[in-house]
Amino acid sequence: MKTFRFKALIKKHEGIDAAFIEFPYNVETEFGIKGQVKVVATFDGVAYRGSLVKMGGDCHWIGITQTIRKQIGKNPGDTVEVTITKDDAIRTVEIPADFKTLLQEDAEILAFFNKHSYSHQREYVNWINDAKKEETRHSRMLKAIELLKEGKKWR
Repeated sequence: MKTFRFKALIKKHEGIDAAFIEFPYNVETEFGIKGQVKVVATFDGVAYRGSLVKMGGDCHWIGITQTIRKQIGKNPGDTVEVTITKDDAIRTVEIPADFKTLLQEDAEILAFFNKHSYSHQREYVNWINDAKKEETRHSRMLKAIELLKEGKKWR
């Protein structure tokens, strides 16, 4: 499987605290796909599973999470070493046991959560797991359940 290695400028997404890099190759030529391509990437050696997406313009982008930016100590305007390989593996999120127990208390909430994309499920789980205190973790799980009850995605 082909691995793409390149340097890229981290760009800021207007209006939100989000950043991305542009994929400097033609996605349709390289992957035979016009739309979204699931990939495994590294940013200065830090691994990430995400997608190349067409966000308007001429090229595809891949986001760089705040967590990764903190790990590598870089922000929009900085250059990062990138590797990208197509990801054909099945994507599943490991749901923490305590959150899974809460989800299983209501079949509709569990079904709604399971309909979420890998990325949205991962966002919920990462948000819960990133809590430093147990009470924060517990309140985030309850907030997640409330959002799911209301039929909302995370954030």
